[in-house]
Amino acid sequence: MSSAMTIEKPWQRWLLRLTLFCAMMILVVPGAWVVLTAFRPNVEVMARPPIWIPQQWTLNNFLGIFGLLPERQQGLPVTNYFINSMVISLTSTLVAILVGMMGGYAFARYRFKGKGALFLSFMLSRTVPGVALSLPLFILWSKIGLIDTKFGLILVYMAINIPFTIWLTDGFFRQIPADLSEAAQIDGCTRWQAFWKVEFPLARSGLASAGIFAFLTAWNEFALASQLTRTTASKTMPVGLMDFTAQFTVDWTGMSAMAVLIIIPALILTFIVQKHLIAGLTFGGVKG
Repeated sequence: MSSAMTIEKPWQRWLLRLTLFCAMMILVVPGAWVVLTAFRPNVEVMARPPIWIPQQWTLNNFLGIFGLLPERQQGLPVTNYFINSMVISLTSTLVAILVGMMGGYAFARYRFKGKGALFLSFMLSRTVPGVALSLPLFILWSKIGLIDTKFGLILVYMAINIPFTIWLTDGFFRQIPADLSEAAQIDGCTRWQAFWKVEFPLARSGLASAGIFAFLTAWNEFALASQLTRTTASKTMPVGLMDFTAQFTVDWTGMSAMAVLIIIPALILTFIVQKHLIAGLTFGGVKG
């Protein structure tokens, strides 16, 4: 039995490695192609056979979308799109974290009537795809005057992110012993002080994980934003990508350059909170 297992283990390891390699290639190659296209001239994009590595690296694609090239004075309102995305994403994320933290703490620490049904309803709301909500939301938002407004998108992303944040923070607060809060209250802290001084620092990694997921959801979302925005007053970066498409042509280099601009803030934020993110994802996995 042991010899058979030792013979099979190398095959299993190689099969696992091959599967992971194929999965990573499927994920990485399209993204790498977009990044490389952002730094190549348009003639290389249209070349046949395709040129994988740019032979002439250039920043003209980035300058062009801002209208900084002499031969292309007409740029796009990329700065407006970026500001809109930041305002909408950060505001909806902060509200989702605040409300989700309170909701997750309540579900983890208190018992009340209908707790299970309410929690289940929050989770079921996450099973509805955003595309299915686009038409009802468009009709409702048009009636109350929220079409083409930042506030309208903030409300939508809050509704999407709060149930997920409640579910995630509920799990983290359940991993923190309630005895710690009770001991702090015995030492003279109020319930509020015990939460902020004892429980909140321990759950900070989990909140960072919830925050990065909420931000990326709002930052990258396209389907609902494309339906609920019309002008530069509220268009986000993903919706702005459609400005590079015409009836018969697509500006692939400009679209790729703007896609890179969309990727950079998400990478920076992930890098800043990576320590908390890793700790949050592994929180509760090891008991000591």
